[in-house]
Amino acid sequence: MRTRPLKVALLGCGVVGSEVARIMTTHADDLAQRIGAPVELAGVAVRRPSKVREGIDPSLVTTDATALLKRGDIDIAIEVIGGIEPARTLITTAFEHGISVVSANKALLAQDGAALHAAAEANGLDLYYEAAVAGAIPLVRPMRESLAGDKINRVMGIVNGTTNFILDKMDSTGAGYQEALDEATALGYAEADPTADVEGYDAAAKAAILAGIAFHTRVRLDDVYREGMTEVSAADFASAKRMGCTIKLLAILERAADGESVTARVHPAMIPLTHPLASVREAYNAVFVEAEAAGQLMFYGPGAGGAPTASAVLGDLVAVARNKLAEATGPGESAYTQLPVSPMGEVVTRYHISLDVADKPGVLAQVATTFAEHGVSIDTVRQQGKDGEASLVVVTHRAPDAALSGTVEALRKLDTVRGVASIMRVEGE
Repeated sequence: MRTRPLKVALLGCGVVGSEVARIMTTHADDLAQRIGAPVELAGVAVRRPSKVREGIDPSLVTTDATALLKRGDIDIAIEVIGGIEPARTLITTAFEHGISVVSANKALLAQDGAALHAAAEANGLDLYYEAAVAGAIPLVRPMRESLAGDKINRVMGIVNGTTNFILDKMDSTGAGYQEALDEATALGYAEADPTADVEGYDAAAKAAILAGIAFHTRVRLDDVYREGMTEVSAADFASAKRMGCTIKLLAILERAADGESVTARVHPAMIPLTHPLASVREAYNAVFVEAEAAGQLMFYGPGAGGAPTASAVLGDLVAVARNKLAEATGPGESAYTQLPVSPMGEVVTRYHISLDVADKPGVLAQVATTFAEHGVSIDTVRQQGKDGEASLVVVTHRAPDAALSGTVEALRKLDTVRGVASIMRVEGE
């Protein structure tokens, strides 16, 4: 074993960073044996140096992350700051000074992953980011290494624990959205401002990263269709149960049947209770991968939290450190296919539509005619009427999303349709 340690700069020391530092300290001997050399925490860059950080030598703490990276003896940087800046500049600085990087920054990778990969490759360095998607679940490396010889056609997953907790509570207890969100906030699953989670931004960033890996093409955050879950209601869950389904916020990535394009989307959807993702409860994550040779695979586990995310960071640290010792690098960006990302309108899916209509003869025929005019076939219809009003629930067969959304807009204009109560896609069948 080499006795000279590999020196690590930790950029950020919040919930995840503090766990990374703790594990590096308490498991130092084991990490050294697994790597083939000791790893030493050589500096910790923070914004608030006065904060007490248990287990971290105060002499290692600095507010000047740039100076830490430029001092000349750092081998690996771990970036757990989050956000776009200063993380982007610091990672670029690390590459310029011969430092490989482990990052947990999904937002930055979704936006500027191509440029960061190019900078790493230009300098002969590693960029690893297992912790950027699905927390502790080993997913990024299996997809870009273990399945490198296979062809992935579809990825569908629950990649945000906050939203899964909220939807699970609505399903299991009958709670409304706000009540379930309040419970998630009280338990620390949801931030004071939960927008990034409940509006699907967090899941969309992860979807962009996974799509790039799965399909060997560049997918940016702007390419991902996104729809939040704040409009999901108890009535939607009641309808889902009548269909033998539940509701999840899903990231869905697909290769077109002709192999000439891909799609990436995030939105709530009904899925059958028989699908493996339907049983994912509380704040857990799970990703279902469909590959040509391997078939169907599911990755499951805690998707967030300090210790689980730190586990993924330390796994990357071990891999990057081994590469350093071998004077080699691991796999970089694979974007050789350069496939276009198709718009949401070209996605083929199914709709569950709930309409408030007048309770009188001919309404169902008028609604059915509207579907037919847009080339959308109806699978099932359920109607309930009372006191001159009625609800009409229609589930379609598979059709292009543009045709389905066009049908909904036409239904809104019918005199007999008083309102479109809800629209939800049906997936996983």
